[in-house]
Amino acid sequence: MIKEAAIGVLAVGILGTSYWGYTEHKAKNEIKVQAENNYQRAFHELTYELDLLHDKIGDTLAMKSKSSISPALVEVWGITSQAHSNVGQLPLRLLPINNTEEFLTDIGDFSYRTAVRDLDKEPLTENEYAKLQKLYENSAEIQGEIRKVQHMVFENKLRWMDVELAYAKDQNPKNNAIIDGFKTVEKNVMTYSDANADPSLTDFKVNRSNLANVKGEKVTKEQAIDIAKKFLELNSTVQIKAQLTGEKLKDRYYTLEIREPKTNSEIYMDITEKGGYPVWVIDSRAIKPQKVDLNQASINGLKFLERNKFSNMELTESSQYDTVGVFTYVSKQDGVRIYPESVTMKIALDDGSIVGFSSRNYLSAFAKRTIPKPKISVEQARNNISSNIKIMEERKAIILNKLNQEVLCYEFVGIRGNDTYQVFINADTGMEEQIKKLNVLVENYD
Repeated sequence: MIKEAAIGVLAVGILGTSYWGYTEHKAKNEIKVQAENNYQRAFHELTYELDLLHDKIGDTLAMKSKSSISPALVEVWGITSQAHSNVGQLPLRLLPINNTEEFLTDIGDFSYRTAVRDLDKEPLTENEYAKLQKLYENSAEIQGEIRKVQHMVFENKLRWMDVELAYAKDQNPKNNAIIDGFKTVEKNVMTYSDANADPSLTDFKVNRSNLANVKGEKVTKEQAIDIAKKFLELNSTVQIKAQLTGEKLKDRYYTLEIREPKTNSEIYMDITEKGGYPVWVIDSRAIKPQKVDLNQASINGLKFLERNKFSNMELTESSQYDTVGVFTYVSKQDGVRIYPESVTMKIALDDGSIVGFSSRNYLSAFAKRTIPKPKISVEQARNNISSNIKIMEERKAIILNKLNQEVLCYEFVGIRGNDTYQVFINADTGMEEQIKKLNVLVENYD
């Protein structure tokens, strides 16, 4: 009888384990399918956008009316922005495709800068028409190469997840059709991007693409592990796996996998090899019912930043998703907010601990700045804001404009009805650089 009962318990145990294994396998497969779908969507949208980009540049070359050229160039700028975004969503982070991204940026910058000026007073010059013609020809070449990659993907039923797996196994994978296809695109772009470089397009650029400009001595794997323990306030006995990225990357970093026994969760983290700066953290622990309000969580985030030597930071945005608060902090210098130097954090509202952290924007933008003096007064800037907005706050701020330039602005926060808006007015020209609707609840404004 006891034997039969033991067999029955064992059978139930085996069935339970089998079911758990099945559900775990199913969940992982669903995640892989979702990731593959996202990669396929981004790639096919990119292909379509490059087709559209070539056509729209051609349309602009055929136009004579100045009133038609400006909106057409704005449309070209919008398409390049979308194409750039879709390139960034592909699993190609270890593949050097900066020439392709730079080419898309050049088209976008040229079209936007030309579109926003008064073409009646400053019509397109012969050199600018020649530049457009060259961009038209070059975009056709990229279009053709990307179409070849798309044809291979369809014809051979290739998967983008295989690209990710290839990089996981080898820092320089061979014989992968998608990777080889993009290498060909990159090689062809390089042959004409340097020859056609326009100094007026490159003098003002701010490099945001990587962390290659981060300062500091290189840290070892052991030092990176110690940095992680201190940053996350982990017990010295916690086990951490660390691996350095490929040798050919300029912004090399350590990828760390941490098993946290207290919460029985996995924490993933990246730390720069140069300087040993934490780039991002994700804690996968289960979050319990809320006990901490959003305000207290934001204070916890600020204390965390101060403890880890992110000085002079200020909260600019906060939102709540279920039992997690998401906060953005920016640095402040001489009373001026430096928006490019931003840190984003996710804070659990059960105990106020940090479960997500990203300092990539901060690290790529950090610099010693001399804050320029504004050429217009705050009163003049305020006159350029709609009278429908009731202004509640005003300050100076540095932001990135649409051309990726840092510009000094007057920042105004105001309300219209039940909505809150953030408006940035250029402190030199009085032009409206940016307007944003904020997802915050405004109270006690009379």
